[in-house]
Amino acid sequence: MEQKDIEKLMDKFDKSSMKEFKITADDGTDLYFSKLEHAAVQNVAQPAPAAGATASEQPAAQPAASGAKIKAPLVGIVYFAPSPEKPVYKKVGDHVKKGDTVCVIEAMKVINEVKSPVSGTITKKVAENGDMVEYDQPIFEIEED
Repeated sequence: MEQKDIEKLMDKFDKSSMKEFKITADDGTDLYFSKLEHAAVQNVAQPAPAAGATASEQPAAQPAASGAKIKAPLVGIVYFAPSPEKPVYKKVGDHVKKGDTVCVIEAMKVINEVKSPVSGTITKKVAENGDMVEYDQPIFEIEED
C-alpha cells in the first residue's frame, strides 16, 4: 500500500462519523485508525528482575500512582526534542501547563505534537527517544497541580 493510498484513507476516515477503522491490505499492510479519546487503562504486571541483576538495574519502587499519564495519541516514533542538536521539550521534574508540547510523534513522515492534557510536574518518562509507541501508550507520568 502506497503512502498516497494511506493518506486518502486517513482523509476519508477523518471526514467520516466512524470512531474506529481497521484494514489489512492485499500487500499485508495493517492499518488502524481511531478517534476514541480515552481507552480503558490496563494494569500490567512488571516482570521479575533477571537473576544477577544489580540494584541499579532493578526498577525503583514507585509510590501509588495518583497522577495522570500523557499518552500517545497515535502510533509512531516518539522524539523528545525538535532535532538532535536542540534541547528536549520537557524532562522529568519540569512543570507543564495544559496544552504545552512535551514531545512529538513521527507517523508516515508527518511530525505530530503531543500536548499535555493537564497541568502538573512530570514525574517519570516511560518511553525512550526513538521508541515506537502504540496508540494510548503512556509516554510520561505527571503529578497534577
